[in-house]
Amino acid sequence: MSTTSSAGDGSPSFYTVREAARLMRIDPSTLYRAIREDAFPAVRVRTRYVVPARAVEEIIRRVVESGGVLDVADIAAERRTARELARRTGGALW
Repeated sequence: MSTTSSAGDGSPSFYTVREAARLMRIDPSTLYRAIREDAFPAVRVRTRYVVPARAVEEIIRRVVESGGVLDVADIAAERRTARELARRTGGALW
């Protein structure tokens, strides 16, 4: 199984929490806390989390577009709203 993106450019599809935290220049415990609080997307496989590379790229895109500070709490609220809407309408989130 490949861990690189389907684009074929060799970039990873997922990062470990430690790798994602290093890319964002934050402490891994901060990222673990955000993941557990549902404020940052991750995939849990048994006891381990991996972070989709697209999530890190999305954070970067939003910061660049806004030209300011991005609060992950806003992203978490958007995700919760989208999930609730999907649940109520029977629509798929993915």
